[in-house]
Amino acid sequence: MPASPAQRIVVYGVTGSGKSTAASRISRATGLPWHSVDDLTWEPDWIQIPTHEQRDKIHDICTQQQWILDSAYGQWLDIPLARADLIVALDYPRWLSLSRLLRRSIARVINRTTVCNGNRETIRTLLAHDSILLWHFRSFHTKRTRIRQWAANPHGPTVHRFRRPKDLTTWIATLHR
Repeated sequence: MPASPAQRIVVYGVTGSGKSTAASRISRATGLPWHSVDDLTWEPDWIQIPTHEQRDKIHDICTQQQWILDSAYGQWLDIPLARADLIVALDYPRWLSLSRLLRRSIARVINRTTVCNGNRETIRTLLAHDSILLWHFRSFHTKRTRIRQWAANPHGPTVHRFRRPKDLTTWIATLHR
């Protein structure tokens, strides 16, 4: 896959696939501004920002000429898709994304690492009915299906679908400012 002249990029994948890390790496390689979706959608104490406010924030970003989003939530997916030049799709097997998610979440609990706007993962949040671990299982099939539909759509944005982290790393190495 050749380097991309894309200026508006959505990094998309299943929960735990490494979207934020990939977006950060693409940003460093290209100089494009990266926007953390979790920071835009969660307030302290894990309070989700109302959907209409999320849509407004994402719209403001997506009207700019250059951006990278490290995800796209279903409630406002239409906004970045209407402007994206490229979707970087992390279509990794479940065992890989789930193991990454478990490793990351356990490390965050043990180290009390802060995430989006000062929030922390805890044993309680990992075992809750709306936990990120359960979300992985609830959303996995839908997200992978969506990636494959986008990749098959000749009228949508270009999709670079990566099945292995090594291939993503190789592609990022071709990017430059």
